[in-house]
Amino acid sequence: MAHMFSTLLSPGLSRRLGVLTVCAALLLPMAPAQAQLNNSRLPNLGDGAEVPLGVERRLGESIAREIYRDPDYLDDPVLGDYVQSVWQILLASSRQRGELTPELEQQFAWEISLIRDRSINAFALPGGYLGVHLGLISAVSSADELASVLAHELSHVTQRHIARMIAQQGRQGPMVMGAMILGMLAATRTPSASGMSAANAVMVGGQAAAMQSQLNFSRDMEREADRVGYGVMTEAGYEPQGFVTMFEKLQQASRLNDNGAFPYLRSHPMTTERISDAQARQQLLPARATVATTSTHAMMSARAQVLAKPGVDVLRSMASMANATSLGSENKAKQAGLLYGAAMAEMQQRNFSMARQHLMRLQSLNGLDLSAVRVVRLLAAELALAASDAAQAVALLEPKATVLANNDRATRMQLARSRVGTQKPAQAKVAASELSIWLNLHPRDASAWLLQASAYELQGDALRAIRAQAEARAMELDYGAAVDRFKAAQTLAHQMASEGKLDRGGHMEASIIDARLRDLERLRREQALERSIN
Repeated sequence: MAHMFSTLLSPGLSRRLGVLTVCAALLLPMAPAQAQLNNSRLPNLGDGAEVPLGVERRLGESIAREIYRDPDYLDDPVLGDYVQSVWQILLASSRQRGELTPELEQQFAWEISLIRDRSINAFALPGGYLGVHLGLISAVSSADELASVLAHELSHVTQRHIARMIAQQGRQGPMVMGAMILGMLAATRTPSASGMSAANAVMVGGQAAAMQSQLNFSRDMEREADRVGYGVMTEAGYEPQGFVTMFEKLQQASRLNDNGAFPYLRSHPMTTERISDAQARQQLLPARATVATTSTHAMMSARAQVLAKPGVDVLRSMASMANATSLGSENKAKQAGLLYGAAMAEMQQRNFSMARQHLMRLQSLNGLDLSAVRVVRLLAAELALAASDAAQAVALLEPKATVLANNDRATRMQLARSRVGTQKPAQAKVAASELSIWLNLHPRDASAWLLQASAYELQGDALRAIRAQAEARAMELDYGAAVDRFKAAQTLAHQMASEGKLDRGGHMEASIIDARLRDLERLRREQALERSIN
């Protein structure tokens, strides 16, 4: 569980959380389930049947709720689409292998969060919530290496390793378990001495310190996640060499003094058994120098590096690397990554003229595949909007003869954001309509709800805007805030009806608001009850 819960929360979030509140949020939500865990035998490896799927999901939700509030939580549709392009293929492979059962797929969230952190880390939470640090995306050399990490994390969940750990720690007492996890969260994300003292104060004395080693996945679990994850990624079509090269990177890093950049090594120790297994797999593979880096991956790696807020010096360095005379000697993927990173770095510093120059050089590269061309087009629109030319951004992305792919969330979000950016009600109306189509298929997209709220506000449609804000809070699992916004929408609907300003569409919207308010009030009561029980 040091792996499951490590390095999730920013220092500010860790400091502002009350100890009792967060301890309660991290505990098992149902008293009968807790009693069952305390009085039953431990499950076999990979068998978490003693922990009901619903219990594990609710525990994950309680932690995910805090992640969504963390200022380091990042919803970047461009990076998100790239990670999802790998993740969805791995899910399909796991499903085909029988690792991801229909019941498990239905009950768990299977959501990935991006964390604005430069350290190399990924984590799995109860209930199918996973996280990836931007530092990991910028460090891996290919989609195959990224797939090896995601497949490993996926296998921890499908093999019910987390449920097993919950069952084990349930015997130790829920308050101790919750306080320990909170202390570890604060310690791993608070570099200052005062922060460390605060984190240590949360730990429950010597008992918690002695138990901390028990919060790691066992060696058997790690080996099983390696074995199952290797099968998942290779059967998904990713290069087996990516698994090996990722191990080699971690093995090399483990020989160095860990300065905090590799928390993955602390939660996934490179034991001799794991290294030997990886070497044995490597011997069965045909000899290959490296796993090829695509232009798309190189650009996404550069994007992750910039969005992790590395500082002005690093941004300037990234921009200068694209001006190097040796750039032409690099392969196409490396050139694309350097030029994309330079354009992003200059845009972050609001040097739009220089950013356009790098973008033009990037656009002139020949032989980019359709995926890379899409990424470049999105960057062009992003730069236009950042430079206050929303109309150009719309023109770059607005569908003409082509139809957007069903999974192209980044283009949809950037186009809607650009339409709203024009400050024209007609464009906002189109954006709201396009987002409605997307939200009908993806109702858990909180960012899309917030963007739709902005579109409605620009049209002067306050009722639908408030309702969209409420839906966004609900999708972030903040049921209290969602109820407040739904009540505000309900009050406005009643006022409009009394003034004769509610048309037929408004009456339908008011009915939806009433129904959603009842649902969210029920969820809030259940959430409060679970916390009070714990």
